[in-house]
Amino acid sequence: MSYFITFEGPEGSGKTTQCQRLKQYLAGHGHDVLCTREPGGTSIGQQVRAVLFDQSNGAMIPEAEFLLFSASRAQLVREVIRPHLKKGGVVVCDRFFDSSLAYQGYGHRLDQGVLREITRLATGGLQPDLTLLLDLSPEEGLRRRKQ
Repeated sequence: MSYFITFEGPEGSGKTTQCQRLKQYLAGHGHDVLCTREPGGTSIGQQVRAVLFDQSNGAMIPEAEFLLFSASRAQLVREVIRPHLKKGGVVVCDRFFDSSLAYQGYGHRLDQGVLREITRLATGGLQPDLTLLLDLSPEEGLRRRKQ
């Protein structure tokens, strides 16, 4: 049986570490587990990630930012996530749509209905079976990131 599990949370909350730990645990119990991340996870997604995190792109408007995240997400879902789920595997993802809803929706005040529609198009309606939210104060997250 296939499962799609995502980790969400602020920077420095341990999402990547927990993804790897869950992968090891599930693989140790005989599951075919794939870990991936957003943005990224594919060649095209990595290129989009480079654009999104390039400090020289500081003037990027929130709509463009969201559409780039959505483009990376679309590629990841079709190229990596759906094929692995189709063959009965487990996919563990470091971030997914909830991050866009938080950052671009709540943070930049973009219309959440529009964000959900674009996401439905990008993902073909795929939603996680389980999302784990790691909670951490912003101060602690920044402290961890500096280490």
